[in-house]
Amino acid sequence: MADTRYTPDKVWSWDEASGGKFATINRPISGSTHEKVLPQGQHPFQLYSLATPNGVKVTVMLEELLALGIKEAEYDAFLINIGEGDQFSSGFVNVNPNSKIPALIDKSGDKEVNVFESASILLHLAEKFSQFLPIAGPARTETFNWLFWAQGSAPFLGGGFGHFYAYAPEKYEYPINRYTMEVKRQLDVLDKQLSKNTYVAGEEYSIADMAVWPWYGVLVRGGLYEAAEFLQVNDFKNVVRWANQIAERPAVKRGIMVNRAWGELSEQLHERHTADDFDNKTADKK
Repeated sequence: MADTRYTPDKVWSWDEASGGKFATINRPISGSTHEKVLPQGQHPFQLYSLATPNGVKVTVMLEELLALGIKEAEYDAFLINIGEGDQFSSGFVNVNPNSKIPALIDKSGDKEVNVFESASILLHLAEKFSQFLPIAGPARTETFNWLFWAQGSAPFLGGGFGHFYAYAPEKYEYPINRYTMEVKRQLDVLDKQLSKNTYVAGEEYSIADMAVWPWYGVLVRGGLYEAAEFLQVNDFKNVVRWANQIAERPAVKRGIMVNRAWGELSEQLHERHTADDFDNKTADKK
């Protein structure tokens, strides 16, 4: 058997040819790589994103607000192709110095506000419109509990399990086993919570569901890493029930299409500027 042990150098150095799906965009420094002004539309909210799980959280939230008849939540959504390094443009970095999607400009007040990190955007919108977040008391705290549970847990699913199971240039038993164990533990935590509640934080649909579903709901529905069978997701019956319930919401069906640039053309809406775009759309082939 070949010796696959790795002994780290005393001082780490960046190997730009390290391989992997995201090798061309991963780097140990921050900041912009090129000058480019972000486009802007006419609505109060300008979203720069991609329909990854973190991006879907925000488009679902915006579509849910619009579904309630809150016209003030109208938005323009522009595609940020992270595979091509759009997130390192000077315009994007000015909105989010961390160069991660999603990023939002709120132009609805007297002064423009830049909002980044998906949970921060959800919270910002929930508080602005007093929707999908209890006003006070234990229910509000419980919503925060699960909102931040998602933020702390999902990196183990995405950057941990997803990377080593689906994207790493070589497959190794130890990291796959390590993160598989953790993801199954997280699914068990979520399953037990949903055995007692209709939604993640209780009996009301909230930003906690919007934060958790694009990762764990999509995972158990077979839409993430092609890993549903490997993880035996049907063992988590309450998560599956909840995931299917959320997936039927009309706003969720619209939200998952926005800034999507892969899959069937009928499922893609590269940019979104009005509700009519869903009915009259043609996929942008640029």
